Amino acid sequence: MAKLWFKFQRYFRRKPVRFFTFLALYLTAGSLVFLHSGFVGQPAVSQNQANPAAGGPAEGAELPLLGDLHLGRGFRDAGEASSIARRYGPWFKGKDGNDRAKLGDYGGAWSRALKGRVVREKEEERAKYIGCYLDDTQSRALRGVSFFDYKKMTIFRCQDNCAERGYLYAGLEFGAECYCGHKIQATNVSEAECDMECKGERGSVCGGANRLSVYRLQLAQESARRYGSAVFRGCFRRPDNLSLALPVSAAMLNMSVDKCVDLCTEKEYPLAALAGTACHCGFPTTRFPLHDREDEQLCAQKCSAEEFESCGTPSYFIVYQTQVQDNRCMDRKFLPAKSSQLIALASFPGAGNTWARHLIELATGFYTGSYYFDGSLYNKGFKGERDHWSSRRTICIKTHESGQKEIEAFDAAILLIRNPYKALMAEFNRKYGGHIGFAAHAHWKGKGTVPGSPQVLFHSNCTAAGGEWPEFVKNYAPWWATHTLDWLRFGKKVLVVHFEDLKQDLFVQLGRMVSLLGVAVREDRLLCVESQKDGNFKRSGLRKLEYDPYTADMQKTISAYIKMVDAALKERNLTGVPDDYYPR
Repeated sequence: MAKLWFKFQRYFRRKPVRFFTFLALYLTAGSLVFLHSGFVGQPAVSQNQANPAAGGPAEGAELPLLGDLHLGRGFRDAGEASSIARRYGPWFKGKDGNDRAKLGDYGGAWSRALKGRVVREKEEERAKYIGCYLDDTQSRALRGVSFFDYKKMTIFRCQDNCAERGYLYAGLEFGAECYCGHKIQATNVSEAECDMECKGERGSVCGGANRLSVYRLQLAQESARRYGSAVFRGCFRRPDNLSLALPVSAAMLNMSVDKCVDLCTEKEYPLAALAGTACHCGFPTTRFPLHDREDEQLCAQKCSAEEFESCGTPSYFIVYQTQVQDNRCMDRKFLPAKSSQLIALASFPGAGNTWARHLIELATGFYTGSYYFDGSLYNKGFKGERDHWSSRRTICIKTHESGQKEIEAFDAAILLIRNPYKALMAEFNRKYGGHIGFAAHAHWKGKGTVPGSPQVLFHSNCTAAGGEWPEFVKNYAPWWATHTLDWLRFGKKVLVVHFEDLKQDLFVQLGRMVSLLGVAVREDRLLCVESQKDGNFKRSGLRKLEYDPYTADMQKTISAYIKMVDAALKERNLTGVPDDYYPR
């Protein structure tokens, strides 16, 4: 055997061309076998895997491949298939409850354009591809809500988000941006102009530079047009100049909330105002700012088509906010010239800094920067996150630093202060659950140890076993106080804003912040921000625990810190902490 192997080696050593020819043929044959299995091969699924409860599928039943599969990959069990259905949402299901999509695999030799067309044909039952459309940043083709993900955007994700909000169309742009709307307000262009690959889905096209790949959401039309999710804004007095304040009006003898909201949504207006038998649509403006709410009894005239809903009167309007996004404050860019001063947006972690950045960007039209780099924030649209904090291309800089040297590097600062009880819980949730997630119950209980000082802890990725909450409070509670005290002591020009005041009176407090930033902003733009203030990084309220995580000793310590900060603020003739900070 060894002798035979020696002769084999000597044969190819003398004739290297033969060796490389043989190697090429071998690799080609293997590739063909691999491609064949990718097109026709079904993964072997045991009966127990396919249906543990029923003992497997019926004899002869097919196991279709679902979802966006890659070459040579199939689902290994029925659980993966069901997870796809959950991913796409209820509108993915047919009337019989079966999954609609049955997609195969595609070889890498196919062009992206060809692959995209075939995928679109397979998906027509779920979302029909309409075409490639021009998109203008000043006048969007789809004028509903939008969201960005510069790392994980997929066609399915965009469609799902738009469908859940009741929109008829979903459009993708720049490979990472998703826009929703009820009608397309742009011209169709060549398919070749939509040439950017989706950031989270190789081989799929997600628009191009100022070009939208638009889909009509077939199955979403009936099941997901949930205008009952329109936000109730309150009862308001009829504006003085009605035709200017609310430019679209229609008489509705059989008035209902749904009919008026449907009309204003179709017309692409964010406000629907019910006035007895008339429906008015428009934007929040200085003529109709929605700041002075009236007693709801003044609007308590029942709708003619709805027994339990109020439809307002000719003098007092019931107002709802529709699913339409107000685009008057959505444009953002870097500063056209380097800023002459560095302004900090300073806060203790968990005090709402990311939310404040969202508000500032919408109000000013300029990106905010950061002392750190958070990839998840950059992927969600905070493009100033990647710039160095001293680049002076952004309107202000997020920071949690509290040392003298770091503070004195800034020419001015907005100091955001929040109730320490809420801030500590918010930061604990962020640390162990992400920006909008929640810490698991196991993290709240026990006697885990967290190494390092608060500053070191925040900038590291270290975690502790067991319940981390007690040690977290021990390390972070003093930092809450010293952070504010340091900025008051070393800051050159500090504007103090209380998180609670910003939530309660956003229009006034945001106006103060923008004024310090040196940007002239129209009131209508601030009203636009007010109507979509939550953004993508607002946690949906602190999750209710089964118990109060603050022990009596913790409360005693935190109360002392609150009094310390309150006294420091009043010494500088500033407003003290809000009353709800204490007693606990």
